[in-house]
Amino acid sequence: MYKIVSKKRLNPTVTMMDVEAPFVARKAEAGQFIILRVDSEGERIPLTVAGFDRKRGTVKIIFQTVGATTEKLSHLEEGEYIHDFAGPLGMPTEVDGLKKVCIVGGGVGCAIALPIAQKLHALGCEVTSIIGFRTKDLVILEDEFRTVSDRLVVMTDDGSYEREGNVCVPLVEMLDGGEHFDKVIAIGPLVMMKFVVAATKPTGIPCDVSMNPIMIDGTGMCGGCRLTLNVDSKRVTKFACVDGPDFNGYEVDFDEAMSRASMYKDFERHKHEETCNLYKKEVK
Repeated sequence: MYKIVSKKRLNPTVTMMDVEAPFVARKAEAGQFIILRVDSEGERIPLTVAGFDRKRGTVKIIFQTVGATTEKLSHLEEGEYIHDFAGPLGMPTEVDGLKKVCIVGGGVGCAIALPIAQKLHALGCEVTSIIGFRTKDLVILEDEFRTVSDRLVVMTDDGSYEREGNVCVPLVEMLDGGEHFDKVIAIGPLVMMKFVVAATKPTGIPCDVSMNPIMIDGTGMCGGCRLTLNVDSKRVTKFACVDGPDFNGYEVDFDEAMSRASMYKDFERHKHEETCNLYKKEVK
């Protein structure tokens, strides 16, 4: 059992928790993830390590309430326990030798991007961060990004906060202006990462993406995170959970990944509605 030592709502649908998990905290690195079960009957879900404190033995997770399990998790409070919390899993983000990096985060993907920005900043890298959200009410982690970024650009689709537009707008401006980065790292919805890769490709700057959005089981057993890469004119199959979650964005078949990721949306929505109704009955 793993104790929730702190809980904070970042926006109406996104929650941050610090969980007491000393063995995970001891080994965790930016880019890795954990697998949790809320209770003994619950499903396994992967969540990215959004931070860790090795001295306190805690691991930070940030999640959006979109399905049945995240709905259950959001109802747990400080002092309560998560049944299973296994990790760290996946490969850490490669940051060695990078001197100037642009990190592009979208929505709750910013929770994955932040620890990478923090790691790069600690290593003395010049960090440019571009973070985007649909509207002002959904902005998260702005202060945390500002602390570790040499330059921060905040975008909202509707222009309700900072600059209007998507994250590709300032990225293209920088690249067209001749700015060079050792690497662009994109983390967010699949369609966002697809367009960041397309915007970066003409420059030849390496562009990595995090394929966390397609993970399910987290151990390579279910095949749900199967990913097709185009490597040297060959189609290669990888698994996001055990081979990633980071990949060369130029090699990822995003159209296939988006098609497969949408297969269970109706089922997930139905299970989320069932769970919400259960909590409503309990409240009554």
